[in-house]
Order: sequence, then structure tokens, then C-alpha cells
Amino acid sequence: MKVVSTNIAELRTILWKGKEEKTGIYKQPVKEPIFLGKEDVEKDHVIDRRYHGGVDKACYLYAVDHYPYWKDKYPDLEWHYGMFGENITIEGFDENAINIGSIYTLGEATVQISRCRQPCYKLGIRFGSQKILKQMIDSKYSGVYVRVLDPGYVSVGDELLPKKENVDGISIAELNTLLFHYDNEKHLSLATKAIQDPLVSEGDKKYFRKKVK
Repeated sequence: MKVVSTNIAELRTILWKGKEEKTGIYKQPVKEPIFLGKEDVEKDHVIDRRYHGGVDKACYLYAVDHYPYWKDKYPDLEWHYGMFGENITIEGFDENAINIGSIYTLGEATVQISRCRQPCYKLGIRFGSQKILKQMIDSKYSGVYVRVLDPGYVSVGDELLPKKENVDGISIAELNTLLFHYDNEKHLSLATKAIQDPLVSEGDKKYFRKKVK
């Protein structure tokens, strides 16, 4: 899995329900390496730290392989990497094949797969339609947040290489299923497994506990 773009936010003010808000979702490719810190990407703009940044959401990765799917749905947009607010656009990334809790080297950094993306209205503003929220949920093309275990620089051409895989864990796609498509009859055992997995975030576990009946 290879890094094809590193992206940093262009801070913008948007209008939402009659109120002005600042957002860092408008990311643009940069030529220089980006530095992954423990709670965010250096020089990036993280506005609302209740939902962005922090240990479990220090950096966001998205697959370049998903771009054709979205370009087909939104052909009139001016497309470039960083469209989904990702800090790193990566090739060969598959949410079905990567498990929560797995550890990878990424350039100079060491990262751990932590949480899948839960899209919010700012992505809808970025794409000019709030329909993309449900479309992303239905597609399970969520991308993923990572914890940064060892900070370091990441450059275009660097690879995401497995260091310690959580082979018995749940995949990013399965986590998406539990968050957005949960059926107690179909997914009870998967939810129980996620709750018992020490590498699944406490925030997600709290949500699953409410669903398990």
C-alpha cells in the first residue's frame, strides 16, 4: 500500500444553517512530507476536537482506489486528492482486509488502525450534497483513522507496511457494519467480539453496548 498524496487543510469558513463555521475538510495536496503527531498532523487545521483529532483520530487515510466510484457519482466536481478530508491518500487500501488494532509502519511513523470514518455534514458541504453521507455509509468506503504510536514524517511514495497485525480482530468494514447497519440477529456475535477486543476504541465499544440486546 503506497502513499500517493499527502494533504493539509486549507482553512475555510462555511455557512451552515445560517451560522458561519470554520472547517479543515478542504485539504489540498502538498509537495513536502507531513509530520504525524500523537494527536494530529502538524500544520493541519483541526477545528472541533470533540470530533476530530485526538489520540484515536490523529490522522485520516483514504483509498485512491475509491476515487473512481465517487467521480462517477459527482462528475462535476473539481477533483484532486484530499477531497474526503484525508491527510493521506493511499493506494491498495481495502477496508475489508485491514483489521482494527493492526500496527503498520508508515514512512518514519508507526501507526495503529483505530476507527472508521463517521461522515458529518461538512463532507456534504464539501461535495455540495448531504446525500454523500448515506452513500458513504452504504458503500462502506469509509477510510480509516489511525493512532500514531511513533510520530514521524510521511512522504509521497512511502508504504504502509504491516508490523503487527491483529489477525483475530474485526475489519474496518465490519466496524462500519456495527456502526451503521446493525441487526441484532445477524451481528450480535460480531458486536460481542468487538466489545471484548481491547484494541477497539472505548468510544465505539460504548456505542455497541447500547445496541446489544
